[in-house]
Amino acid sequence: MKIGILLFENMTALDAVGPYEVLARIGNAQIYFIGVEKKVYKDFYGLKLLADYSIDEIKALDILLIPGGYGIDILFTNSTLINWLKQIDKTTKFTVSVCSGALLLAEAGLLDGKRCTTHWRRKEQLKKHKVLIEEERYVHDGKIITSAGVSAGIDMALYLVSLIEGEQSAKLIQLGIEYDPMPPFDCGSPKKASKELMEQYNKKLPSTFK
Repeated sequence: MKIGILLFENMTALDAVGPYEVLARIGNAQIYFIGVEKKVYKDFYGLKLLADYSIDEIKALDILLIPGGYGIDILFTNSTLINWLKQIDKTTKFTVSVCSGALLLAEAGLLDGKRCTTHWRRKEQLKKHKVLIEEERYVHDGKIITSAGVSAGIDMALYLVSLIEGEQSAKLIQLGIEYDPMPPFDCGSPKKASKELMEQYNKKLPSTFK
């Protein structure tokens, strides 16, 4: 099973690495880290990830995964990448995104008329497209699966494994990575965060994410 994960400058590392840790455990998985160019890309904080393949080298995939991050907006005007996404999507069994990666799928027209989700701070931006946004951790519509912010990519990936190899396999992977979240604070969504915390968060956001 050929699984491609797109890399780009200023991505959110966990968007790519979280699902990678899950999907790499599929029995016959072949993971391809792909960039517009074959090179090292840095996440927003400087972590380096290597794209072993350029988009020119990848003609078909079983699964395409688009992470999000502050750098996603710059990709919207990259016609070469957008055209590649459209062509690759024709070959996939599943096309999935994490966080603001959904916006790139929307720019390519792959979410038109679809139910979907993204990071809570990006939903107003996503509403500008022909989509149906749902308040869920991940949303499955046809062969498209979109997930909410960052850590939700792990949930999405486990669900994806259940579709491919069955629930038992997904459960074994969840056990193996000891994915049993017990966060010390209950403020992981706008519905749970205090007004003061929300205001503080918004002040710290990079301008591209406001």
